[in-house]
Amino acid sequence: MTKLTINKYAAKKISQGIAVLDARDFPGNSYTEGFADLYFEHQFVSKAYFSRQNKGIGWTVTSTDFIQLLTDAKNKRKSYAQDASTTAYRIFNQDGDGFGGMTIDIYGDYALFSWYNAFIYTLKDEILSAFQTVFPEILGAYEKVRFESKLPISSHIYGKMAPEKFIILENGVKYQVFLNDGLMTGIFLDQHEVRGALLEYLAAGKDILNLFSYTAAFSVASAMGGAKSTTSVDLAKRSRELSEAHFKANGLSLDAHKFHVMDVFEYAKYAARKKLGFDLIVIDPPSFARNKKMTFSVAKDYHQLIADALPILNRHGKIIASTNHARLSRSDFLDELSKGFGTQKFEIVAEFRLPADFASNSCDPQSDYLKVFVLEVK
Repeated sequence: MTKLTINKYAAKKISQGIAVLDARDFPGNSYTEGFADLYFEHQFVSKAYFSRQNKGIGWTVTSTDFIQLLTDAKNKRKSYAQDASTTAYRIFNQDGDGFGGMTIDIYGDYALFSWYNAFIYTLKDEILSAFQTVFPEILGAYEKVRFESKLPISSHIYGKMAPEKFIILENGVKYQVFLNDGLMTGIFLDQHEVRGALLEYLAAGKDILNLFSYTAAFSVASAMGGAKSTTSVDLAKRSRELSEAHFKANGLSLDAHKFHVMDVFEYAKYAARKKLGFDLIVIDPPSFARNKKMTFSVAKDYHQLIADALPILNRHGKIIASTNHARLSRSDFLDELSKGFGTQKFEIVAEFRLPADFASNSCDPQSDYLKVFVLEVK
């Protein structure tokens, strides 16, 4: 085990419980990829490993016993495993479960591993062996390689192969998913509480507009929750086919549900010209996006989405404003929303963060990255 002496800045950050290691915390120090014991003033601070990724240069870790880590993670999520109405959820979530750099999701009888740096990928066989010990009920597994490499982005890694597309349940609603087609799977599992709210009480009797709809999971939950109509807008050409598949899986007629493959900003202008109105508008953009005309950033441009939504929002309507931008704080996101509302008054009537299966590091605000506000226009 490599021993590394760290400075007071790194020691303070680690003592605060932040697990992500950043190059700025190690000025002048050399480090090599792999495990290390960190010391400050001759005192042991933490076990860690170094490997460059989209989040810094590595992580402190609570343990390297993957059987124990996975057993603890499984025990934390017993309620999900026992819920017959939900068959897809996260079983291991980076530093929220004591070991950053990987996530593991359950999709029915299959597991999906996501690797976020090159070093944890070298531990793959050890992790998979531990997983099969702790989760013998899982029939097969897939992986997503989410760091820069020459490896295939998506692969089957053990056991039975899943159908190319298959159905999972969430709150009793059926969604069609796929595990071996690029980085996406057909649904973002971290939003299941928001979809649950649409299903239970937010959508009933409402005309819903779903912007940046991807596979229209919010729209399907709304339709199953009694929405009068849904309109889903996304620029991706595949979005219509994938969205319709969710509706068909639930036996929903498409008569009251529309799909537009177009730029969200262009749709807002189109809807305003046509004098269309919606009772609830869902806005869940990617943190960054680019098309031929513009580059979009949640941190700088979200206010424009709000401003464009207001003219097509019915009286006493609501907006669900969502972002998964980890580096955008809750308060900064609210400031961006307020900028979009301008002089228009609004009230926060509900708020969602990551659901319980997406365990987060309570010491690090960026670990609990999801921020969702239900806003009612006054």
